[in-house]
Amino acid sequence: MKKAFWISAVSAALLSGCGSSEVKQAPAKPQPAPEPVVDCVFPETNTPAPGWICSEPVPGLAVSAVGIAEKSKAGLSFMRDQAVLDARGQLAEQMKVQVQKMVKQYLGTTGMHDDETVDAVASSTAKSITAQTLVGSKVYKTRVGSNGRMYVLVGITPEDVKKITEQALKTSYNNDRALWQQFKAKQSFDEMAAEIAKQMSEGQ
Repeated sequence: MKKAFWISAVSAALLSGCGSSEVKQAPAKPQPAPEPVVDCVFPETNTPAPGWICSEPVPGLAVSAVGIAEKSKAGLSFMRDQAVLDARGQLAEQMKVQVQKMVKQYLGTTGMHDDETVDAVASSTAKSITAQTLVGSKVYKTRVGSNGRMYVLVGITPEDVKKITEQALKTSYNNDRALWQQFKAKQSFDEMAAEIAKQMSEGQ
């Protein structure tokens, strides 16, 4: 009887051991780390690029633009010049739009309700902005992308935006005094130009 009991106990222990071995799971394989998300890449590539390539705001610059030049056998110097021209053309257009908007907004508060005259003055100011923008803008960064293109960041500081705007207003006044004369009842032109330029630089 004791022998039979001993055999049964051993058999139960063996069966229990076999069952536990079957329940054990293989250790989990480590998962590969997810690839980091890239915020900016060079156009038409998967190559990571600095943020300014994707027109992200650049600290210290009120207005900026990215110029691009295709790869050329003429060399990097030629490509850089072409990219700078492209960027400065974009800057001039940005400044035109912003100055027109600011002039209209400011003159609208002077009590002058002749929209046609306000539009004419704003357009006159915008026409004189291009040359000033080209002089006031500077090249801040340059990169050659993985596809061989040249990228150039050109920008204008808030201080230079103010100078450019004020000079453009003065040029407009000298060219179209008859238009501007209508807005001089409450303050001198110099005061008006300084105030518009200040608001322009702060509003960028």
